[in-house]
Amino acid sequence: MLTPPRFSRFIAVDWSGAVGERHRAIAVAMADDTGGPPVLVKRDKGWSRAEVLALLRDDLPPGTLVGLDLGIALPFADRGAYFPGWEQSPRTAPALWQLVDDICASDPHLAATTLVDHPEASRHFRRHGGREGDAFGGGRGRFRVAELVQEVQGCKPYSNFNLVGAAQVGKSSLTGMRMLHRLRGHLPVWPIDPLPSGPGAAGGSSLVVEIYTTIAAIAAGRSAGRSKMRRVEELNAALANLGSPPVTGSGAIDDHSTDALLTAAWLRTRADRPELWKPARLTPQIAQTEGWTFGVM
Repeated sequence: MLTPPRFSRFIAVDWSGAVGERHRAIAVAMADDTGGPPVLVKRDKGWSRAEVLALLRDDLPPGTLVGLDLGIALPFADRGAYFPGWEQSPRTAPALWQLVDDICASDPHLAATTLVDHPEASRHFRRHGGREGDAFGGGRGRFRVAELVQEVQGCKPYSNFNLVGAAQVGKSSLTGMRMLHRLRGHLPVWPIDPLPSGPGAAGGSSLVVEIYTTIAAIAAGRSAGRSKMRRVEELNAALANLGSPPVTGSGAIDDHSTDALLTAAWLRTRADRPELWKPARLTPQIAQTEGWTFGVM
């Protein structure tokens, strides 16, 4: 039986792929193993993606499990390639991260505009203005294996090749890949990198996982259609269902903050479950190419 590593802190990052330097849509929340309420880690003018990168690379407390709300890779298993027909199409997730970061090197603030406008890569994306690449695949687009399993669990995933609509995650995923490339060698990313060996101890190795905040909301008693919470009272009811103490305050709160707060508390309740680290459909090939979403079985 797999013995998960021990973590003393749990950070959830609600990420954003929007244009610009600072984003109110980026929320960072932390919970610790003492069992207190989750707390927001705030910036007066909102977080920048570069600041999140610096936190994870340079200032992360030891023994931290970090959940990033973004897709850590593009679909691969369905067609045996991220970008079929393009000779530069990478063969692994880390190589994909490098490709995205290299192509977008001149884009400020870890943006990914140059990639989605690239003459070859753009063929695979659905972009604004009715611009759907001839390799997008039609319909809802291509999905990773983990996203197909998410759907079975009651979620409503979007293709990472879809860049249109309020619920799309494609831009977040591409900008996140630039950050993941720059974290290479500093912080392992599961399941692309192996779990730290042995049970370890609080204060030991840190690790990044992909999260989908809707999974945390469902675990806390909400449906996929009601996963967004915009009142402190709603958040505290969901936290209570996870066995977490409430946050302070009342009234209106933005859903980016509630997503991060609830998911940080959820990570604390799930990190020690061996079955979540060995999903039935997670093969070595999928681990290296598509990655996985923590909590998806």
